[in-house]
Amino acid sequence: MALPLPPKPNSRLSSLLLPLLALLCLFLLYHSTRHSPFLSRNTPPLSQTTPAALFLSLSSAAAGGGAAAANATIAGDLRALTLRPHLAGTPAAAAPAAFVLSRLRAAGLRTLTREYSPLLSYPSAAAAAELSLLSPNGSLLAALSAAEPADPAARLVRPYHAYAPSGAAAAPAVYVNRGREEDFRALERIGVRVEGCVAIARRGGGNRGGVVARAAERGAAAVLIAGDPGGGVERGAVLLGGVGDPLTPGWGAAAAAERLGPEADEVRRRFPRIPSMPVAAATAAEILRTLGGPPPPPEWATEGLGFDIAGVGPGPNLVNFTYQEDRKLAIIQNVFGLIRGREEPDRYIIIGNHRDAWTYGAVDPNSGTAVLLDIARRFGILLRSGWRPRRTIILCSWDAEEFGMIGSTEWVEENLGNLHSKAVVYLNVDCAVQGPGFFAGATPQLDKLLIDVTKKVKDPDLGDGTVYHTWERTDGGINIERLARADSDFSAFLHYAGIPSADFYYGKEFPGYHTALDSYSWMENQGDPMFHRHVAVAEILGLLTLRLADDPVLPFDYVSYAAQLQEHANALSTLLDDGPSLEPIYSAIQEFSHAANEALKEGEKLQLQEKGENFSILWRRAFNDRLMLVERSFLEAEGLKGRWWFKHLLYSPPEDYESQLSFFPGIADAISRAANQSDMERQRIIQHEIWRVARAIQRAASALKGELF
Repeated sequence: MALPLPPKPNSRLSSLLLPLLALLCLFLLYHSTRHSPFLSRNTPPLSQTTPAALFLSLSSAAAGGGAAAANATIAGDLRALTLRPHLAGTPAAAAPAAFVLSRLRAAGLRTLTREYSPLLSYPSAAAAAELSLLSPNGSLLAALSAAEPADPAARLVRPYHAYAPSGAAAAPAVYVNRGREEDFRALERIGVRVEGCVAIARRGGGNRGGVVARAAERGAAAVLIAGDPGGGVERGAVLLGGVGDPLTPGWGAAAAAERLGPEADEVRRRFPRIPSMPVAAATAAEILRTLGGPPPPPEWATEGLGFDIAGVGPGPNLVNFTYQEDRKLAIIQNVFGLIRGREEPDRYIIIGNHRDAWTYGAVDPNSGTAVLLDIARRFGILLRSGWRPRRTIILCSWDAEEFGMIGSTEWVEENLGNLHSKAVVYLNVDCAVQGPGFFAGATPQLDKLLIDVTKKVKDPDLGDGTVYHTWERTDGGINIERLARADSDFSAFLHYAGIPSADFYYGKEFPGYHTALDSYSWMENQGDPMFHRHVAVAEILGLLTLRLADDPVLPFDYVSYAAQLQEHANALSTLLDDGPSLEPIYSAIQEFSHAANEALKEGEKLQLQEKGENFSILWRRAFNDRLMLVERSFLEAEGLKGRWWFKHLLYSPPEDYESQLSFFPGIADAISRAANQSDMERQRIIQHEIWRVARAIQRAASALKGELF
């Protein structure tokens, strides 16, 4: 039997009731928001202010206690995060992970975690490193300390280089200055070789793995890298040729994942061939004062050592060095906070900071972690006031960055397909505060947005201007670095996945980097006593996120990108002089510039139509996708020659750590590799890389136009 149909509604009555019901719902929503128990009395409803204005006001509205209250929240979080050392993969790493998770939940964000099991490296617990000075006949002259003077209670992992192999050497020492290519060439000019010797280097020679690799190429038996006088001992990884877990290149290091064996070429190339270790300046000085041989090359400045070196060696005494490594699969954990977008939930604005540290990590990285948690706190208040972002926001707390950006890289590799199609941008903060002065790095389409945002944030040191005005008055004016380095978590997003990225921080350099000096006490007394710089970084990062998450048309500027590419091409032309032709690149840039100008006009038209009746959501969505996908066009599937993981042809790091080019890495590699080739072969090798870059720029122009023809 058929079910009876309900009576047809009265259409006229419905037309009257529906508007009344809508008004009633709006009234109830307003009333519930206005009287929400989650809102501070000082927090205005979202209808009375913009999300950006409310976000900025929360530095002074926290707990109704003035600006100091927000600073105290950041300070309290930083203190909690740095109570104990928390090296990735150790039991001590669990507490800060749980703390971050609890703070994200307290902010009202949905939380998730993801674990991986990468290969990590530690000093052997069974056999401590040994270091001593022997006479030429092998008798003991002095036992040398391998400890860190600034860690008298030995609470920290003892100084070591992650992934340095086990080994022993009893050999003459040679001083190699900072261990740069130019330093080794200077030694060769005065007839000094490091073959069979222990190379003693000063920190500051760039990538520490590169220092060890250059010494190994010249036959050194081991490397010791000395810290600065009065400073600590700088721990760090010495992996080469990429980032991420060395056993799972290109895929996530899940517990049950496929793993390459240690004999695989791809794995062996990542590991250094000789043992190395960081040592205190005082320990290095005991060795250096005994050296004979010729005096240092005149271009070497030795004042930073605190004493004059009579000779650079070799010997005559011997350095006896023994190190035992423990490599093992260890569990790491990434922590996420999620705010789902209301209109475009499948478009992701990703913010990240790593959580693990070599020591206490007050600067590196937990100044950034405290900033990330403050942003989460403010976003939570915005959510309770009724705000929802247009696009999804993901806050990420990475693990095992110090071992080679492992936590972020494994996640990107595991989710590459989704990220390629859905990730709008990645914003990174690492050492958020390590001193005075604002510094930023970004892919060029973010330049204008970054400048606009810094005009809205108060300068944390002067107080009578904005970050932008102080930044503008620095020597050289506004200078936004290009991210052609692989030393923080933006690497996998930009170099491997082609996602627009930015990275920013206060303070150019921190003398306690990776040492026992990286403590809450240093931050409280020297780095940022009032925590104003932390607040400034939180506000810059938060406002960038709000613009990227909420602007109907993505605030990407490809006209500035085209201008930057033109500058790169001009600089390359000067370097190559009368060498290979750059015409393919110039032609591609012209095409890209034209597409960028057309996109600018189209974006302005879409912004005007946002307020009109005929605005097309699909048109705007398609346009935003074109803006989002341009950066992917600079990727080359086969990657850089001999370094397939680095796929970005504009801003991956060059193979030569001392390259003059901070862009076009394939061309930089070709210049380095072709140095000893004939002129014809050199031009052929470099010209091929020029064509690869030109084709990438042409792909980007086509993506920006959004047309096949």
